[in-house]
Amino acid sequence: MTLLTLAKLPVNAKQAVRTFDYDLVVIGGGSGGLACSKEAAQLGQKVAVLDYVEPSVKGTKWGIGGTCVNVGCIPKKLMHQAALLGTALKDAQKYEQWKPAVQNHVRSLNWGHRVQLQDKEVKYLNVKGSLLDEHTVKGSTRTGKEIMLTAKNIVIATGGRPKYPTHIPGAVEHGITSDDIFWLKESPGKTLVVGASYVALECAGFLTGIGLETTVMVRSIPLRGFDQQMAGLVTDYMEAYGTKFSWRSVPKSVDKLSSGVLQVTWTDEQTGKDQRDTFDSVLWAVGRAPETKTLGLEKVGVKLNKESGKILVAADESTSVPNIYAFGDIGEGRPELTPTAIKAGKLLARRLAGQTNELMNYDNVATTVFTPLEYGCVGLSEEEAESRHGKDSIEVYHAFYKPLEFTVAERDASQCYIKVVCKRGGDQRILGLHFTGPNAGEVTQGFAMGFQCGATLTHLKETVGIHPTCAEELTKVNVSKRSGLDATVTGC
Repeated sequence: MTLLTLAKLPVNAKQAVRTFDYDLVVIGGGSGGLACSKEAAQLGQKVAVLDYVEPSVKGTKWGIGGTCVNVGCIPKKLMHQAALLGTALKDAQKYEQWKPAVQNHVRSLNWGHRVQLQDKEVKYLNVKGSLLDEHTVKGSTRTGKEIMLTAKNIVIATGGRPKYPTHIPGAVEHGITSDDIFWLKESPGKTLVVGASYVALECAGFLTGIGLETTVMVRSIPLRGFDQQMAGLVTDYMEAYGTKFSWRSVPKSVDKLSSGVLQVTWTDEQTGKDQRDTFDSVLWAVGRAPETKTLGLEKVGVKLNKESGKILVAADESTSVPNIYAFGDIGEGRPELTPTAIKAGKLLARRLAGQTNELMNYDNVATTVFTPLEYGCVGLSEEEAESRHGKDSIEVYHAFYKPLEFTVAERDASQCYIKVVCKRGGDQRILGLHFTGPNAGEVTQGFAMGFQCGATLTHLKETVGIHPTCAEELTKVNVSKRSGLDATVTGC
């Protein structure tokens, strides 16, 4: 075929006759990117993964080639569980004891990923990827060497990194983030956690749990986007068990004193006055920024949300440029959850391989906050249900219960609570399910499947509970908020 003949062909026909180095190139070696690449290779696609992330401000490097594989979930849960178990060691010794265990577990996971990529014949390249056009990726090594790869399809799954509030003097120079907390040379000591996201509360929870004096600085509300009654129970429990909270406070500066400690100045918005205190560590948990700035997206026409910096994506994860896709944390409006990215990545790989047309269902994705009192949920918060359906069109059933494991230990169970938000009338379809208590993730995961099947309150009540468990209480919930009756569970 001559060049003149090729030029006259329609775009699809040109692509059909053009040869590429790979069927799929994935930029980003996090959990989602790896899941996508391995699934595509398993379906017979020729795949390459470009995995490179700049170290954090403090030099921390995670994952296979720096990417934050499993940073968000596994290390924090490991420390959370370790804190619950407790030891007779002193606080600093606890950190020194558990830190290498967490690091070694993450390293073992990343080694497992490398082995799986080899087994599935996925080409792994520890280079920084950027786009040249809809079929070409440039890879740059740390030494400046460049390689070019062409692909029928390109997938971007670079995720995000913790943000620093660069407008606050001393924040970057003297602060750390959740990327660094497991890799410090010594115990963080007395710690200020700035922010009230699930990352902030989880970090503060396990730091308190291992005996470190910990304060959480909250500008507005805790766990924004979650049910606020449940969020209040989580923070109440944390306060009762030793975590301090500085409410409606805005940090102004961080200064390192001659003694080595950090002096933090903040404004108490309730009084309008400035306050000061000293800490050994300041951990910023004020959100995450998408890793999109160095990808060359705008040069090839990939549209971004100017405010968030995230990529605008359609229901099938396609971007504004043909043959370029994006999913996970960098997709505008997508949940920042590892299992969601993994599932979306696998489905995208199957669609690109022509195996299915199934799209990712982002509704009713279950999640759990691994705070000292765990909080699991799936579906709508009470506030969101009211906003969508109207207060008179929903019914909220609830119960305060006492976990069996709290009884012998004589632990306070006043924040152990269940809430089931239903559509009022008819079969009372369940709109949201919320649970605070031990093993909330395990409980919520099981009930989450019911949401995919259109679970109703009748289905829940017809389910026979397993005795004696906390999950059993969900099958017995029968008191509505509207009734005004006492929702405390009594008896066995």
